[in-house]
Amino acid sequence: MARAKTLSEKKIFVLDTSVILFEHISIMNFEEHDIGIPITVLEELDQFKKGNDTKNFEAREFTRLLDKLAQDKSLQDWIPLNGKTRGSLKVIMEAGSGKGELDANEVFGETKNDHRILNAALRMRDENKGRKVILVSKDINLRLKAKSMGLAAEDYETGKIKNVQSLRKGMIEIEKVDSDLVNHLYEDGTISPKEVLKRKKAHPNQYFILKSDKNSVLARYNSQEDCIHKVDKRPVSGIKPRNAEQTFAIDAIMNPDVKLVTIQGVAGTGKTLLTLAGALEQRREYKQIYLARPIVPLSNKDIGYLPGDIKSKLNPYMEPLWDNLKFIQNQYKESDKEYKAITDMVAKEKLMITPLAYIRGRSLSNIFFIVDEAQNLTPHEIKTIITRAGENTKIVFTGDIYQIDTPYLDSQSNGLSYLIDRVKDHPLYAHITLEKGERSELANLANEML
Repeated sequence: MARAKTLSEKKIFVLDTSVILFEHISIMNFEEHDIGIPITVLEELDQFKKGNDTKNFEAREFTRLLDKLAQDKSLQDWIPLNGKTRGSLKVIMEAGSGKGELDANEVFGETKNDHRILNAALRMRDENKGRKVILVSKDINLRLKAKSMGLAAEDYETGKIKNVQSLRKGMIEIEKVDSDLVNHLYEDGTISPKEVLKRKKAHPNQYFILKSDKNSVLARYNSQEDCIHKVDKRPVSGIKPRNAEQTFAIDAIMNPDVKLVTIQGVAGTGKTLLTLAGALEQRREYKQIYLARPIVPLSNKDIGYLPGDIKSKLNPYMEPLWDNLKFIQNQYKESDKEYKAITDMVAKEKLMITPLAYIRGRSLSNIFFIVDEAQNLTPHEIKTIITRAGENTKIVFTGDIYQIDTPYLDSQSNGLSYLIDRVKDHPLYAHITLEKGERSELANLANEML
């Protein structure tokens, strides 16, 4: 049995507002250590309690959780958290301006909430001599300010991928495969994985480029049948795959047995275009196609500052999605039935391009659901979306984990990275990383040289 830690061994973690908005149950994830919540954090959470965004949900849920924990107790005292293995929690009042005390407002020459939170953490350290006090924040600048004042500071690590480079790409290239095996796969469509992988184990729906001295073949591992299937190159909605990666992406999008797909890649690799084209190809299999993306405010301003009605405000965010739809439609002549079918789908709302916030809370049955720019979502938001899936619903997340536009997220903590890491061994899931830019030679130049 593990030895109970003494008071001096137990740390005190002071949480910033960004941590609470990232995950309201974060206070339960610090094991036996104690938690301090600056009073300024409660004030900031009050500003987020109204709204339908995930951060508004997190603010409301944390307030309810804190109220439940407090009941008839004073938040000025240490309140035990639920569970025998957890520590206690209290609300910290602001310090500073006292004789001999460090005051962040004076140090940085400005009075602001971040500095009040720093002062609360400094007060906690001064009142708990002999115990390590650590400020936890998703805000890099706040962590740097804390360290510059001699205060330990850390990022909130729960759910964070330790090594992004270890995320599997979804495909493996195997050279020097026996040419007879490659020919057999071409002719029969399947081979045993043992013949190619020997003792190595394949992930469900993992893709392969099998090369012999004479030829090569594209393939996918089917874990339910325990065999490797040949993958054929096929066009969808007039869009032809230009490389092996895109061929694999289309296979995952079109596979009815795969209900969850992630496609990761830099700009210009065809993530959204291929997914939308695949969805349109299967339009008769689903009641509706939803193409959604999170709204990331411009220059940290809410969309309310933009002129016009709600449709006008959202157009700048949705325009890239409409561009992809127009590109697919322009593969056909205006007189073609395929061209008219896309126009008709939009008019009848069989195909909807919408902000992600408008989807939350709905039950998604018989839907092909595309979530673009998924790297700007938190792990909790990703989970919330997937849990809305009903019968005959397929969800495809696309994005670039290195192109984060949301404050407090990075390549390790965003929802897309989290999803790729957590569900890699499930037969309902497939993933592919697109690395080759196919938008244009000029776009490739920018990605490779700049």
